[in-house]
Amino acid sequence: MQAVILAAGEGKRLRPLTHSRPKAMIPVANRPIIAHVMDALIENGIRDLVVVAGYRKEVVLSYCNRLPYPVTTVVQPRQLGSADALRAAADEIHGDFLVVPGDNFIDAASLAKITKVKNAMLVREHESPSNFGVVMIRSGYVTGIIEKPDLAPTVTVSTGIFSLTPDFLDHLDSTELPDAVMAAIARGTRMKAIRAEGWQDAIYPWDVLKLNRSLLSRIGPQKGGKIHGSVIFSGTVRVGAGTVIGPHTTIQGPVVIGDDCEIGPGCCIMPHTSIGSRARIEPFTMLSGVLVMDDVSIGSHSRLQDAVVGEGCQLADHTSTMRDESLFSIEGKVLKAAFGAVLGDRVTAAPFTVFRNCVVGNMAAIRSGRVITSVVPDGALVM
Repeated sequence: MQAVILAAGEGKRLRPLTHSRPKAMIPVANRPIIAHVMDALIENGIRDLVVVAGYRKEVVLSYCNRLPYPVTTVVQPRQLGSADALRAAADEIHGDFLVVPGDNFIDAASLAKITKVKNAMLVREHESPSNFGVVMIRSGYVTGIIEKPDLAPTVTVSTGIFSLTPDFLDHLDSTELPDAVMAAIARGTRMKAIRAEGWQDAIYPWDVLKLNRSLLSRIGPQKGGKIHGSVIFSGTVRVGAGTVIGPHTTIQGPVVIGDDCEIGPGCCIMPHTSIGSRARIEPFTMLSGVLVMDDVSIGSHSRLQDAVVGEGCQLADHTSTMRDESLFSIEGKVLKAAFGAVLGDRVTAAPFTVFRNCVVGNMAAIRSGRVITSVVPDGALVM
């Protein structure tokens, strides 16, 4: 069986995290989301993988070219929807196949259920069904899909994962897969609904923290680099090659730390934290429930909680994040969200900066210590 992985979308609602990378390439638990998807497919014995790239295609293509197993890549020239993305891969499809979003997590057990059934869709209940395609089901089969309704008639949603036969490609007259599915059903195809167990999506920037937390619970232990004898570990911790952890640092897993990092001395890394490669965490800093991307520097005596720190951020000493709850407007929708901060790539912050329940755009610069709230746009200079 083949799998077509759709990784062409931008993920606009995840800005600023998708400014320089497609949603599928956001690092979660120190690996792109698409890597976790591929793991689940390979665990099910599916090695014939076709990846559709589009937005920031060079990031996806470069990643696929570095994988230790062959992956066929195709490009969707313009991002015209999921059906159009599948249409771009049609020439590479030679039999029954799965369609899997490259930007959602799915567990191997759920995929195992759907690989055994021709023409099926993985579905799952969700507390915010209006963010997805809401699915109507009768006697175990799909009867309708309503895409992102204001008032959802049910809490069952499509995961975007399908098991299909080659004749489904004849129904790709629209731009979106739900329309193609309904066209196939109208012409007599019976689409079985199968419940997923471990599916999870990130719709808004702060959702990445929940996804990171979930995937960190699946890591295995590994100790690399140079670790001082006084470092205290508990729980599951992975430490990459070339990383140096200074004396009197405490790390409580699940935690993953990338390659060639410098941490401590006297740091405290609390559960559900991932730290990318080449990060520098200066002495007496505490991180808890934080996703830190590559090439980040966090100054001494800092305290970060419930935060996403984008690639290349430079945060000076005594930086802190403060979890709070407030309203955000994204694509005309008003949302209430509670978290510390989401920082885009290459944000810089002066000493004693406090990020309080805020989203800070790429390359924004905070030039004097102050409390930052709400939304700071890309490239902003805060004096």
